[in-house]
Amino acid sequence: MGDVMKIVIQRVSKASLSINGEQRASIQQGLLLLVGIAPDDFLEDLDYAVRKIVHMRIFSDQEGKMNLSIQDIKGEILSVSQFTLFANTKKGNRPAFTGAAKPDRARYLYDQFNQRLGQFLPVQTGLFGADMQVSLLNDGPVTIILDTKNG
Repeated sequence: MGDVMKIVIQRVSKASLSINGEQRASIQQGLLLLVGIAPDDFLEDLDYAVRKIVHMRIFSDQEGKMNLSIQDIKGEILSVSQFTLFANTKKGNRPAFTGAAKPDRARYLYDQFNQRLGQFLPVQTGLFGADMQVSLLNDGPVTIILDTKNG
């Protein structure tokens, strides 16, 4: 069993993403996803992650309890590819990213993941492999780490 898909889920009031100073994506209330694809990931792993994200009850209801899903609040998603989630920091001071999937496979699976999420919710994305600036207002703050091999 090698590395697994890792997704950092942040509940946001708003989030946006720019490339070279130009805004590419912007969402209001919803989730910012930082998505790391591993070499051992398959389409079933994507389906598991999508199911968890779409149904996860992390938005507040009238009583302020985390009882609502992103679908319940009609929220949006900003999905950003993030191979740096696989940083290995054990040796030296420069992280190694050998645990991440190779770019062609990662791009394919990241695109598939976003398409599957898009069947349930509006999804905006960054640009795979680009130097991006992400701005967010983390609501709560609520930050959850999901990995697909817990499924």
